[in-house]
Amino acid sequence: MTQSPNTDERVAEGRAAFARHDWQAAVDGLTQADAEQGLSAPDLIDLAESNWWIGRVDEALAVYERAYSAALNVGDDVLAARAAIWLAFSYPEKSSVSNGWLAKARRLLKDKAQCVEHGMISQVDTNIAVAKGDLEVALEHAGRTYSIGEAVGSADLLAFGLFDQGNVLIAMGKVEEGFPLLDEAMVAAVSGDLHPRVMGTIYCAMITTCTRMADYKRASEWTDAADRWCGRNSITVFPGLCRVYRAAIMRLRGVWDQAEEEARLAQETVGNVSTSALGEAFYEIGEIRLRVGDLEAAEEAFRQAHQSGRDPNPGLAYLCFRQGDIQGARSMIDRAVANADWDQLALGRLLPTQIEIHVAAGDHSGAHEASQALEKVAETYGTAALKAEAASSSGLVAIAEDDVESAIALLRSGIRFWQEVDAPYEGAMARVNLGRAYLASGDRTTAALELESARATFEQLGASPDLLRAQRLIEESVPAGAAIKTTRQERTFMFTDICRSTDLMEAMGDEAWEVLLQWHDKRLRSLFVQHSGEEIKHSGDGFFIAFPAPSDAAECAVAVQRALDEHRRTAGFAPQVRIGFHQGKARRRGSDYFGRGVNIAARIGAQGEAGEILASSQTLAACGDGYDTSEPRAVRLKGISEPVEIVSVDWRQRDPA
Repeated sequence: MTQSPNTDERVAEGRAAFARHDWQAAVDGLTQADAEQGLSAPDLIDLAESNWWIGRVDEALAVYERAYSAALNVGDDVLAARAAIWLAFSYPEKSSVSNGWLAKARRLLKDKAQCVEHGMISQVDTNIAVAKGDLEVALEHAGRTYSIGEAVGSADLLAFGLFDQGNVLIAMGKVEEGFPLLDEAMVAAVSGDLHPRVMGTIYCAMITTCTRMADYKRASEWTDAADRWCGRNSITVFPGLCRVYRAAIMRLRGVWDQAEEEARLAQETVGNVSTSALGEAFYEIGEIRLRVGDLEAAEEAFRQAHQSGRDPNPGLAYLCFRQGDIQGARSMIDRAVANADWDQLALGRLLPTQIEIHVAAGDHSGAHEASQALEKVAETYGTAALKAEAASSSGLVAIAEDDVESAIALLRSGIRFWQEVDAPYEGAMARVNLGRAYLASGDRTTAALELESARATFEQLGASPDLLRAQRLIEESVPAGAAIKTTRQERTFMFTDICRSTDLMEAMGDEAWEVLLQWHDKRLRSLFVQHSGEEIKHSGDGFFIAFPAPSDAAECAVAVQRALDEHRRTAGFAPQVRIGFHQGKARRRGSDYFGRGVNIAARIGAQGEAGEILASSQTLAACGDGYDTSEPRAVRLKGISEPVEIVSVDWRQRDPA
């Protein structure tokens, strides 16, 4: 079919736009030319690639398939194989469709002279061997990729071959041999010498390796370089991947709000382009939610990470541990460690959690064995973060084995390494264990110093569960006969209580009641965290919470009743809870509050009926408009000399915040 002059111009403009990485202009020009006269197979590949870079993945796949058919129709098997390979790369990772397109490419190239496409297949074979743990075979494939690149003069294949050889050598523990090859490949990647998709693939693999090694300095440097390259070349997808790794670095450095924002932006950017990146973004959100104590949101994020193909451990196992299911957590982390037995870098991420869980389970020999394995990983790869993990974990094991002096030395070393990495949360966790070690040695004064430092860090970060644990340990560190520091503070105090809990337990039986109680505790704790509440006490079927402002308490109370009501409608049953809150001044002693403000809140809560929210009128008035209430009524509360005016909040009429 003869093309019109206008069509020829549009094809030329589309090709030029593709060459300068103006993806939208390339899509516009080539799509119009395609609609008028149809495009050749090479131009269809360019159109598909341009669609992919602007996030139109479905359109890209459809055009790649047309390019494959067009190449076959003109007898160009090599070009058809190229289209098949790009199709395989464009489908979600490890899908059967991807494998099918790779099989087509292999068949088409079987009897062809050596070409770039053979090298691309060799690069795929490298990754397949790595996934199986066949590192020697993977190294052979990577060397073949490089050799093909030399023979056909392909910068893309040379970079792939260099990088893959370096990556496999690092997986073998040959770090000094491997990293120079990775850095050399990355220089080629960000210099603009490579196909954009090749650059992106190498970058992602580089940052993955750095993250697995806990080499955050190198990861940060290459992320910045890749970001600049993406900006120069109008790339929108790989900045999304950059955001995932930036989120991990921000999380480590304690900037959790920004880290979560980066991870959520990454989810929007990568979309369905990369399921592995999407899974990593969900995992990062899970880790952050776990640290702030929002266990329900953490569990959901880990579940979505798993659905996207990302192993949710060690985060999910640690979440299970935090929820009190030590045996379930132990089973989960042990299985994850067993599945990663050949992958030393994966073990480096899993072993610290396995050690903590085994110590909590009383399996000191298992914890000791795991700590020795972690020390070996740290010695092999030598990054400060791995050394910090190894020292901190070994210190925890030493505490369990009553070797207090060794524990103190190891934990002090771990803290120094965490400071070098600039990881405040991890350093504070090590300080908590160091405080415990000093307590065990009888040095309460030094224990208090370490625990107070950890407490201040947790408070600054917003790590509510760890803050509470540190405060309770601080109380234990006070020398006998010494007074715990008391301060006077104004807070809004809330009390929740399950109504008729004894009758429910009797009717349901111990096992069913325990399951229900675990759900109740987890759901309410998640809501407390979301509304800035600090858990002060948990009495078994009720909570004592302190909020910074009355509006936080009011919105949380409404959210609790709505969550229980929703569970009642969807699952068939949820306990009836009464809630009372009041703003007032109280004395804070360690992790506890006491005084008139607390007493009034507790007595108001005790006045409530099942499913009711009660508040002092003055406290609800400070929350602003938007709450429907009963008429105020004055009540006499036990231990309070003057009547207190209270109202009942109609949470069903409250507009969602």
